[in-house]
Amino acid sequence: MSQVTTLTFFRYASFMNKVWAFGMMQFAHKPLAKQKGLLHYKLMGSGKDGFNPFADWSVYALLQVWESEEAANRFFDTSTLYQRYVSKTTQQWVIFLRSIKAKGTWAGVTPFVPSSEINSSNPYIAVITRATIKPKMLRTFWKYVPISQAPLKDNKGLLFTKGIGEVPFLQMATFSLWKDKQSLMDFAYKSREHAEAIAKTRSLDWYNEELFSRFEPYRSKGTWDGVPSLPF
Repeated sequence: MSQVTTLTFFRYASFMNKVWAFGMMQFAHKPLAKQKGLLHYKLMGSGKDGFNPFADWSVYALLQVWESEEAANRFFDTSTLYQRYVSKTTQQWVIFLRSIKAKGTWAGVTPFVPSSEINSSNPYIAVITRATIKPKMLRTFWKYVPISQAPLKDNKGLLFTKGIGEVPFLQMATFSLWKDKQSLMDFAYKSREHAEAIAKTRSLDWYNEELFSRFEPYRSKGTWDGVPSLPF
């Protein structure tokens, strides 16, 4: 069996449901820890659009690494916990991912194991990055983020992106979904702003820990505003 990663986004509308979502950042740990076939998970909030570090209280994310797709399906089809989330939200969007390559660590471990089932004819590609920022570098880092992310605005190859994380300002992650590998490569290596960001990362050493992971997105459940229907 091949490892599968799922990333679920939840959108909340009412004030009470947003309060419930915030509380589940603590109370969902116990049922998740008991879920059969779940190897790793992260409960995360999100930032406002444009990689703004201030919280977007309407959107939360759940990252899960499964020993198999069967285990993932069992959770989404039968889990009481997941159904509670569904009942509180106006939108849920689940992206199924196979790991292509991962470098670095997340909380001291490398959770994503490269899959042996990558479909070379699938053009779509997804990226998850995660970093713990050194406290002394927080101001410098967040001051530079709008510059480094400017090439993403109106980027025709970018289908979706969202800043997510476990601890506001300090532990940040990003998820991005691209229409093909070339679009990702153009942003990563031909964008002057992104190249400068990479150089600053090396010269200023502003991370305590970082991880870069690339995935094949091959299946999805639900919908999300602004994301086109994908032929998975």
